[in-house]
Amino acid sequence: MSSVIPRLVVAAPSSGAGKTTVATGLIAALAARGLKVSPHKVGPDYIDPGYHALAAGRPGRNLDAWMSGPERIAPLFAHGAAGADVAVVEGVMGLYDGAAGRGELASTAQVAKLLRAPVVLVVDASSQSRSVAALVHGFASWDPEVRLAGVILNKVASDRHETLLREALEEGSGVPVLGAVRRAGAVDTPSRHLGLVPAVERSAEALRAVREMGELVARSVDLDAVLALARTAPPLTDRPWDAAAEVEPVAGPRPRIALAGGAAFSFSYAENAELLAAAGAEVVPFDPLHDERLPERTAALVIGGGFPEVYVAELSANAALRKAVAELAASGAPVVGECAGLLYLGRELDGLPMCGVLDANARMTPRLTLGYREAVALADSPLAAAGSRVRGHEFHRTATDPAAGPSPAWGWRTPAGPHTEGHLHGSVHASYLHLHWTGAPALPSRLVRHAATWAAGQPG
Repeated sequence: MSSVIPRLVVAAPSSGAGKTTVATGLIAALAARGLKVSPHKVGPDYIDPGYHALAAGRPGRNLDAWMSGPERIAPLFAHGAAGADVAVVEGVMGLYDGAAGRGELASTAQVAKLLRAPVVLVVDASSQSRSVAALVHGFASWDPEVRLAGVILNKVASDRHETLLREALEEGSGVPVLGAVRRAGAVDTPSRHLGLVPAVERSAEALRAVREMGELVARSVDLDAVLALARTAPPLTDRPWDAAAEVEPVAGPRPRIALAGGAAFSFSYAENAELLAAAGAEVVPFDPLHDERLPERTAALVIGGGFPEVYVAELSANAALRKAVAELAASGAPVVGECAGLLYLGRELDGLPMCGVLDANARMTPRLTLGYREAVALADSPLAAAGSRVRGHEFHRTATDPAAGPSPAWGWRTPAGPHTEGHLHGSVHASYLHLHWTGAPALPSRLVRHAATWAAGQPG
């Protein structure tokens, strides 16, 4: 089978060039034309897809070849882009930057090749003119399999500056200029210790920022040329990813799995919830900032990533929910905490009481822990069987004391030697490691089975 999905990849020579503003603005501007736009993000980042989702009105989905595997990138894209008129894929870091020491793996260039998609390069044009042609020529010629088909100039100072840039590119690169965004037109997108402030935290402000990005791109970029370029992408022959084909659903009643969300726990991959549902679970969202009890008949709990340190006072003040979480964990129901969830399940975060499920305290630190990890499960848990191998990523400025419990969740090798991380405690699995379960569908299947078993043993 094949599907025709007009698509393009928005890349840059490096981080900080303006990819997110341009990509989000393109999504918003195309959606304002009445098009159904499918937004995607290369890499593990949760925050940019939140802005993409606001712009498109549909989930922003990640394409991470490290965590999901290169073979799943095109199927995942086809799944997420079903029914769309056009898809915009925002890259990560520089065009050719990927997993450290792994060549092109997980790079924007690799994803563009897997999708057979044309690439638009966003170039920070400040402090240069004719040199821009050499830069673009180098990126266009580095890998002949990457089709660098257009340039959007960003942070352009004036009409004269734009003319010089366009003349240089016309003369020396052979890559057409699709637009020029003025420096004065930069959209204010607040950031903090881990990057942009998530869209879910900003509500009206985020909607305004996305609208302004769309207006900026609409007046600065030739949208007709962008659409024409996207339509040059050839048909995809990959069958769309199907969660139901990855798991075997449990027999009997559907166990209810509560999934934390809201401003404090906004980091999640849409496919993770889809896999839980396909495995037979009823997935019910709740917000630990506002809900004082877990959803009725909760048989398992998943608390993903986010920024609990920003909302630590509010989370601590919700004592009723903290008690409910602790009681559920003590009952033997499966509980999975991932990064922010780990912090919430501990005794304290920055000195304020959390759920007290784990014998660990957490605090903010000045050190950023960041990178892909290849890990192995060190013991059986409701999430992973001992010996299971996964690929995930860490991204945090907090630390727990101790860093690993008496029974650690994961182990991996570092240049300094073996490293253990996370906590296994009864039916609780908590760790800093973020996982995209498409790369390890046995995990959600196992979690749902454990939830069903626990639910079947409850009275009534």
